[in-house]
Amino acid sequence: MSGRIQKIVTQLPDLKSVTKVWATAERRLAKGDAAFVADLGIALANRYGSSAAEVWQYRSVLDYLLRLLTTTPGHEHVEQAVRLVSAAGSTRRKLARSAASLLAAGQVPENLTAIFAGGSSRAGASEELRMCLVHELVLRGVTIGEMPEIEGWATSPHWRRHPLAWLPLELSVIEATPPLPSYSVGGSSYSMPYGPQDGPGVTLGNVTHVPLATETTTEQFGAAVAAAVARIEESNGRVEAGTYDLAEPVETGCLPDLLATLGLDCLNGVGSRKRLALASCQPDQVWRMLFAAASTGGAYNHGEYGAYGRLAAWRSLAALSGTASEAPVGEVERNAQACDWYSFGAATKWFERVAWDIGLVSVAPGYRRLAVLAATDTD
Repeated sequence: MSGRIQKIVTQLPDLKSVTKVWATAERRLAKGDAAFVADLGIALANRYGSSAAEVWQYRSVLDYLLRLLTTTPGHEHVEQAVRLVSAAGSTRRKLARSAASLLAAGQVPENLTAIFAGGSSRAGASEELRMCLVHELVLRGVTIGEMPEIEGWATSPHWRRHPLAWLPLELSVIEATPPLPSYSVGGSSYSMPYGPQDGPGVTLGNVTHVPLATETTTEQFGAAVAAAVARIEESNGRVEAGTYDLAEPVETGCLPDLLATLGLDCLNGVGSRKRLALASCQPDQVWRMLFAAASTGGAYNHGEYGAYGRLAAWRSLAALSGTASEAPVGEVERNAQACDWYSFGAATKWFERVAWDIGLVSVAPGYRRLAVLAATDTD
């Protein structure tokens, strides 16, 4: 360990600001010394990794060093980023997930092949980092079949038992435009493609008859459908979901009144004063809402990132469309396209109406089954 790194490591917990440490790392990288940036991160992980929750300076510097390496194009930067992730990964549970997202966004695919094809980059890369990186690349439109080193690893037998192996190695039709983060050394930004919580309200009570609904929610459904919004619930939020069998087909015109009769907490009190906002939407819009919620999380966490966000979005979509959890993604997509979909919201006390509100309804073919998912969070 160099004297400069030793001094930074020793003094770090006493710093009121870490911007000078950031600047030191930037200067060394600009001079071509990517190894210094990784060495500093590794030294910090070795010294403070077990107490990361208490040392905010460590978290801030480590995240900055990783963004610095991953968002600066070049094979050397990729190699040093992998070194850093390998050393610090044991103390940061989701570091491989975030690093994979950063690498896929900040590097051209050709700079990443060594992680899969051998050499020093592969030697330090964990299986989890590679697995996440494959699907981060898929989400960004990379054709894995045109990258022999990556395809060879991704289709090898040891991959098949991993949860992400359920996902296809190319985007489906409804995934065509995933809402992905934009990264820079200074941070990241996300889009929030959520529903019509502040849209025009629907006047209730204009229909004379709504079908009788019987709740059929199971624990299995509840666990599966909540996959995409679990991080919202863990943040500061609430989640509500249910399935309902209808005594007769439901027509679109009476759907708002039917929703109001289901006893949902999220719609408690809707009526002439608290109107229900409801809008038809397409399966690709539903998937984007679920993916955004899963990958970015709520107000007080960082979500699952792209690869596991993709997995969670498909799990929730499968539950909402009435598809068995073990069915292939292609079957989930066909069933989702066969359903009618709506997004909803209301100015009730349940919805926080800040930035993390979701309200989704699926109506199965035949119009005799409803599935509902609602989530909300606030900062």
